[in-house]
Amino acid sequence: MTQSELVILAPGPLTTVQDLGRCGLAALGVGASGAADRGSLQLANRLVGNAEGAAGLELTLGGLRLRVDGAAIVALTGAPCPVTVGGRSMGMNGPIAVRPGEVIVVGTPAEGVRTYLAVRGGVAVPPVLGARSTDTLSGLGPEPVRAGTVLPIGSETTGFPVVDQAPVRRLDGDVVLRLVPGPRADWFDPDALRTLGADPYLVTAEANRIGVRLDGPELRRTETAELPPEGMVRGALQVPPSGRPVLLLADHPVTGGYPVIAVVVDEDVDRAGQLRPGDRVRFRVR
Repeated sequence: MTQSELVILAPGPLTTVQDLGRCGLAALGVGASGAADRGSLQLANRLVGNAEGAAGLELTLGGLRLRVDGAAIVALTGAPCPVTVGGRSMGMNGPIAVRPGEVIVVGTPAEGVRTYLAVRGGVAVPPVLGARSTDTLSGLGPEPVRAGTVLPIGSETTGFPVVDQAPVRRLDGDVVLRLVPGPRADWFDPDALRTLGADPYLVTAEANRIGVRLDGPELRRTETAELPPEGMVRGALQVPPSGRPVLLLADHPVTGGYPVIAVVVDEDVDRAGQLRPGDRVRFRVR
């Protein structure tokens, strides 16, 4: 029996293979990586009958064209894009049956930045250190897909698709992210946390899978000593000398030398993974 494949015809600005990453290896200097919006990848996998952590494709700003060699069932979630399959318009957030040789075309999202494509059976590239994720900072995992990349479709499933359409939240409007202060909040002016929660910050053009640089009210430091490198986590708000925070995302460095004033709660980090330049972000300090 011939294994079905996804053949990339055009990758768009950035398309990578992602699962839920290499968790638990930070002590060895290995970052977790994984989907920037884990909830959307998990949803896409559930819709096609995969385990939630199966590898799929993460599209940054859409633009993907691929051909399916062999029959397949796919689902797209995350940043909403126009989608056609074999020239037919299709909706997102539900399973789509694809006939052999049909081409899937994903347009540009109007809101959000990352769209996920899961295929029943998962993308079966060889795992590296237990995961199939592309880490854009360290270079671990498969290279970002290019025109001509062929991705094998696996056979591991957990059941049959049982939902035709999943309800999802829209990604437009101001984003509100909840924060837990620390671990270096005491290195800042006593009003810094209040400043952080008072006015919105703007997502700058310096935004990728590693982190998002924000522009807004300055967070003034009172402790100016050099900080030895400390362990970093997804969702940490590092504050460089400019006083404007950087929000770390999936491919963040394992350690960092700027103080972290607060950390976005894990439930809100997926929404941070959908921030695009020009979005406004408000922080709610717990």
